[in-house]
Amino acid sequence: MSSAHPQGTPGPPTTIVLFGATGDLARRKLLPGMLHLLRSGLLPRVQIVGTSLEEHTRDSFVEFAHRAIREFSPDTTEAEWKDFAQRLFWAPGGTAESLRAAVEEAEGECEGPQRRLHYLSVPPRAALAVIHTLRDADLVEGSRVIMEKPFGTDLESAKQLNAAVHAVFDESQVFRIDHFLGKEAALNILAFRFANGLFEPVWNRNMIDHVQIDVPEKLGLEQRASFYESTGAYRDMVVTHLFQVLAFTAMEAPTALDPQSITEEKFKVFRSMLPIHPEDVVRGQYLGYREEPGVDPESETETFIALRCFVDNWRWAGVPFYLRTGKKLAEGQRIISVAFKEPPKSMFPEGSGIGQHGPDHLTFDLADQARVSLSFYGKRPGPGFRLDKVSMQFSVEDTTWAGSVLEAYERLILEATKGNHTLFTTAEGVERLWEISTPLLEDPPPVRPYEPGTWGPNQIHQLIAPRAWRLPFERKWRERTTRDDA
Repeated sequence: MSSAHPQGTPGPPTTIVLFGATGDLARRKLLPGMLHLLRSGLLPRVQIVGTSLEEHTRDSFVEFAHRAIREFSPDTTEAEWKDFAQRLFWAPGGTAESLRAAVEEAEGECEGPQRRLHYLSVPPRAALAVIHTLRDADLVEGSRVIMEKPFGTDLESAKQLNAAVHAVFDESQVFRIDHFLGKEAALNILAFRFANGLFEPVWNRNMIDHVQIDVPEKLGLEQRASFYESTGAYRDMVVTHLFQVLAFTAMEAPTALDPQSITEEKFKVFRSMLPIHPEDVVRGQYLGYREEPGVDPESETETFIALRCFVDNWRWAGVPFYLRTGKKLAEGQRIISVAFKEPPKSMFPEGSGIGQHGPDHLTFDLADQARVSLSFYGKRPGPGFRLDKVSMQFSVEDTTWAGSVLEAYERLILEATKGNHTLFTTAEGVERLWEISTPLLEDPPPVRPYEPGTWGPNQIHQLIAPRAWRLPFERKWRERTTRDDA
């Protein structure tokens, strides 16, 4: 690949210190992502120092990385791998002394000063120990730190965590990662809303009936059940992911497309959100969860959550936002669906079909292939006046931009090296979301059982009535091979 890249300017010379460097996330996403940033010219002067609790040497870590690259980035050439391999270093034991020595070794051959980015791919309970190790290794000044979710489990723990982090790092140095916001389609929400005169004038309570943010997952917990038991779907997904997507969907136009302006508008959404009350929530647990290793046989942890929430400001007053996510559901999807209010139907004859297929929808697919669909009524060809739902669909795959797409973690690492907070969460935002969650966390409704492979407990239909859940779609996304005759 050439170094000229439509994603923008390359990141500065950076040493990435990767904690949890031999974990599953590092193997599947982080190491292949860093290689892609290097070979695409977006992070041309990068050094990587790995460390974890596992016993490794520099050579065995390089071999671990090589296996990960072969599996998850198989198009890598031998020359690209050799360039990457010589940038890999290892800090045994993760002590302050070994970290400091490994960073100095990695930067010893660099032409000039390196920025430092510390990526904490570690369990939440280990995060503070890593922060203190960085302090003891004198690796804090001028550096940046990426932290993985969850950011606390309630308001009190979030405040304690933020205070402990701020004792070492300034808030401007902290990047709380949410891989949902690194996805191309999440950024497309901003483009569609604010770059076009077509959508922004109708993006309000006068024209929009409701919004659905739906992230069902087919997968179960795959050895994560003991972690999940103390977390649950609400803490794991809603506070950290779905509310962030809601903010992009609901925010006012920022004064500029810069990190501070966007962060301010996102926080205004959080500040306008009404508290989440138990009567607006359905919790579920898939049958068989209590038999998982590490799970309490009488567990009340939810593996499914659906809720109704409100952004109580001038634009959105009275418009419900429906959020749903869970494990072992019928299919894996990541969609935002904006339902427009239906027009008066009196002019159309009986039997025309108007209103039978629900309201017009603008749908954003947040899956790895970014897609947008606008569905509306059109006349069926032929005699009479019969209406059917039709749709216009846009896919990044259909454009010459497809090769430019960055995987979510790649984009987030690149933005953090540049100090760009647009796609990250602030301490203030995290604490506000836990604050509005307090009524639910203090008095959660009972968990309802559901069969694996369904869409969750039956109570979800009462929650959204008289509306209906957008998933499952009656019409599938059109694939490229069939789109000409679809």
